[in-house]
This record gives sequence, structure tokens and C-alpha cells, in this order.
Amino acid sequence: MTENNRFPLDPIVFCAALMLILLGLTMVASASIEISARNYDNPFHFVSRHAVYLLISIGAGALAVVTPMKFWQGMGLPLLFVGFGLLIAVLIPGVGREVNGSVRWISMGLFTVQGSEFLKLFVVLYLAGYLVRVGVTEDTDWRSFIKPLAIVMALVFLLMAQPDFGASVVIMGAVIGVIFLAGAPFKYFMPLLLASVSAGMLLATLQPYRLARLTAFTNPWEHQYDGGYQLTQALIAFGRGDLFGLGLGNSIQKLFFLPEAHTDFLYSILAEELGLIGATVVITLFCILLLRALWVGKVAEEQGQHFHAYVAYGASLMLGIQVCINLGVNLGLLPTKGLTLPLMSYGGNSLIVSCLMIGIVLRIELECRTQQRSRTPQRRFRAR
Repeated sequence: MTENNRFPLDPIVFCAALMLILLGLTMVASASIEISARNYDNPFHFVSRHAVYLLISIGAGALAVVTPMKFWQGMGLPLLFVGFGLLIAVLIPGVGREVNGSVRWISMGLFTVQGSEFLKLFVVLYLAGYLVRVGVTEDTDWRSFIKPLAIVMALVFLLMAQPDFGASVVIMGAVIGVIFLAGAPFKYFMPLLLASVSAGMLLATLQPYRLARLTAFTNPWEHQYDGGYQLTQALIAFGRGDLFGLGLGNSIQKLFFLPEAHTDFLYSILAEELGLIGATVVITLFCILLLRALWVGKVAEEQGQHFHAYVAYGASLMLGIQVCINLGVNLGLLPTKGLTLPLMSYGGNSLIVSCLMIGIVLRIELECRTQQRSRTPQRRFRAR
């Protein structure tokens, strides 16, 4: 790992994440100004709240940077129980808060807690610790891989009761990905993958409203005033953007045409205002960030720090899968799902968890670099 005395944190992860955060803040301000003025008589209602969330998130990320990975390794199982508790609590009448037909939030006065967002981090920490304890080799018994998947399926069952199909797909995909990157034997991995894909397809078609979304997704223009409304409005935004965009603040679709413009469909407004060039810059920044996080995990694994490696893999996959789903929905490549764009969309819980994951990746890189420095003098001494 490259030594850098001038900048204590990995500059690639830090700068890519910071640029996405600042760009997200700018776009939330642009996309929410009209709806804020109409609903709250304050054009800066959402962006001011987003700025507060951002300060809390940066503080949480900074705390993660200074927290040793040994702490997280010991907290994997307790945090998993906390995640179970949050998912159960939100289903208790009078505790969970319903928004748009889903009960995913617990009201805490000025702040609401979305258990499914924090669960993404908790699952990564638990899974990394579990894989370190059982070891992953060709001789590992197949039952060792069933236990974490059984726990994940229990979590998915609680998520679907909210319902939150998007978070279920992200968590299942990341868990399978970490198990694969950890070196699970192919003879065990393929049945796990097939079972997970089959379960996902079954869950996607069990409820009538999910089947209706799939039907509208295949040809949204036939349902442009019904189930395909959001998708068609998002596609119109991309068409208006062209190469260079209409200019920052000049979006037409945010004028009450495109619902959730500052949350789930922020990327469409960005493409309309900043054009193909701006949209490509965002994708490039995410690719840089996520590939660098995977590289940090690879370096940690080469150094024998397997817990660090699996956490870095998990954080990258959790963020990466959510990014792919959000962009896929905005571009009309996937059915509509209620998932925000990490580090950019309006949403306090998502922003906090995303910054926590980035902070942990920065901590992993820092500990790997420190270990490399401590080993280098010993190697030179032996060579002499």
C-alpha cells in the first residue's frame, strides 16, 4: 500500500466520497427548492435538513475513522441483535411510522430511525466476524455457510413485512458477494446463489403491486399515467438533459412532474441539469470509490487481516449494489424501487450509514498502511 505521510487518510476514497457528498448537497438544493416552497413556505427546508444530516454523517464517519477495527470485530453479534430489534420494533403498532404504504421508520422526535439502513452495516460486521471464526477453505463444511444465510433470510422476512424489497435485495446480494470474495468453495457457492436468485424472484412476484411494477417497467409508456409515471418522467428528464444539460437549477421535471425528485430520482434531475457529462462524472466517481474500497479489502487480505478485508468487501458491495439499483431505476433498466443514491440523495439514515461505511474503509486502509510500515524495518534488518 502506498505510503502517504502528508495525508493520513486514503486520498482516493476520501476525495471521491467528498466530491459525491458535495455534488449531492448541490443537487438536493436544486431539486427540492420548488417542493419545499410549496409544502413548507421555505425553499430551503429540505436542503437545510440535508445539511444537518450531512454534519451528523461526517461526524459519524470521523468517529469510524478513529475507532479501531478490533472494536467493530467484537460488536458484530451485538449489533446484529440491535438490527433484529429495530426491524421488530417498527412492526409494533404505534411505534412504526407509515409513509407511502410502508412502515420502515421509528419516530424519535426530530429524527426518524430507519432500521433497514443501519442493518446493512450490522450485517457486514457480523458476516465478516463469522467468516473469520469459521474460516473459508475447500474443507469448510457446507453447514458453515447455511448459518449466516439462515440469519439473513430471517432478516429478509422481517424486511418484507414492512415491506422493503429493495433493502432485501441489497443485503442478500452483498452477503452472497462477500461469501464469494472470501473464497467459498464453488460447489457450495453456486447452490447458494441459485437459491438466493430464486427467492428474490419469488418475493418479486408474490405481491400484486410488485407484479404491477414489473408489468409497467417492461413498457412504461403504456402506463405513463399509472404505474409507469415515475419512470416516464425520469426518462423525459434524461432526454431534456442532452449532452451538457439545461444548467444548474433549470430542471423542468422537478416542477412537480417527477415525484421524489430530491430522493430516489435525484440522478434524473442531475442528468437533466448537468447533462450526459455530469451524469458520467457521477458514475465515474462511484466507480473510483467502490473499486478503491475493493482494493483496500484485497490489500488487507494479503496482509492476513481477514476481518478488515471482508468488511471492506461488504461495505463496497452494499454501496455498489444500491448505487446500481438506483441508477438502474432512474435509467429505466430496473423496476421502480425505493432506494436512495448513497452519499447524494436526501435521507438522513442512508447518509449516516454510507458515511460510516466510508469511514470504516478509511480506517481499514490506515491500519493496513500502519502494519506495512511496522513490517518494513524488520524485513530490512533480516536482509542485512
